Amino acid sequence: MSDLRIRAATPDDLDAALAFWKLAAEGTSISDDRAGVERLVARDPESLLLAERDGELLGTVIAGFDGWRCHLYRLAVHPDVRRQGVGSALLAAAEERFVALGGRRGDAMVLDRNERAQHAWRAGGYAPEPQWTRWVKHLTD
Repeated sequence: MSDLRIRAATPDDLDAALAFWKLAAEGTSISDDRAGVERLVARDPESLLLAERDGELLGTVIAGFDGWRCHLYRLAVHPDVRRQGVGSALLAAAEERFVALGGRRGDAMVLDRNERAQHAWRAGGYAPEPQWTRWVKHLTD
């Protein structure tokens, strides 16, 4: 994957990222819309990382840091290039970003039913913490 380029998304990339998630990501999020991704990139311009080869989008990860914790979302790799190191390269770039910002631990949101994703996260050195349960309250419809 030496020809793989990882970079932060710009506002011009947001529609492509949203379309990519429909192809390559499992499930959808309440924030999977143009306004949600615009807010993310406006607040933290380096948080949405894209993996590309020859200008083609091959993967994404959101590496958000709130000053306290490092959060990973939307790790997605194009189905045609899975198991070729794209996800690992994205995680390495996210972790480098976190360390540079002073982060101490990364956490990831992984769907319980997504066994492929669980395998990828475990391969990256991540593991579930059974003592925690995510509590959610939707603030909008």
